[in-house]
Amino acid sequence: MRRAIVLGLLQGPTEMAPVSSSAHTSILRWISEAEPGADAAARKSFEVALHGGTALALALAMGGPLRSAWRRVGESGTGGRRRRRLALLALSAGPPALAGYVWERPIERYLGGPRASAAGLLIGGVAMALADGQEQTRSIEQAGPADGLALGIAQATALIPGVSRRGATLTAARALRFRRSDADLLSWLTALPVIVGACALKGLRLRGSGNTGEPAELAAGAAAAFASTLGAARLFARLRMGTAPLAPFSIYRCVLGIALLSRRIAGVRAEGRP
Repeated sequence: MRRAIVLGLLQGPTEMAPVSSSAHTSILRWISEAEPGADAAARKSFEVALHGGTALALALAMGGPLRSAWRRVGESGTGGRRRRRLALLALSAGPPALAGYVWERPIERYLGGPRASAAGLLIGGVAMALADGQEQTRSIEQAGPADGLALGIAQATALIPGVSRRGATLTAARALRFRRSDADLLSWLTALPVIVGACALKGLRLRGSGNTGEPAELAAGAAAAFASTLGAARLFARLRMGTAPLAPFSIYRCVLGIALLSRRIAGVRAEGRP
């Protein structure tokens, strides 16, 4: 129970920041043998519970800003604003939905180890730094279908461990030259529906399979994730993190990725494997 709460408390800040919440929970799993959910199905249920608590907190904390952002999307474009908004949302959700349907299980099977997470952290950190250095001239009013597709492709890459959905969408939005505050809004506007949809779909699948895990651990983890996400969202808003440079997060990701890779290499050498 205690570990479920710890993982839930870790979920919120690492979901709000572009540093990959899944990589952090996996790292905690690798350094400690005890974890909620001894088998793969129970562990997946616990992950869904964490993301469910996070998604609910995000919807409550960011509902107002995102509704305002939604009304601004496409105001400077040609054609009907409603069509541009819906096209942006659909194109941002399509690629991750397709990628999840086709590749989620192979990715979990073959890229579920520390080396893949380390690579995702490092590559994502470098991409983040490069994107943040782009000239920022565009506003959310200029966002259109092509931007939605780019953000959707970025979200599809977040299936790779360590990449981070938040990091991928924020990197893509800044690479598209959106101003920092507008890139932050676009990131959440396109990511939150996918988070909610993926969480609901996985929850239904797990419920149908009957592998739902321990109810007490699921509830404790979800509640802790909800509370930590709500607290992190308020703290980030107070600190105006939406307008902050991405360099600190990029450095953190690279340092964590190198540390994880070094620990993995040291472990392999200690085991005497080639």
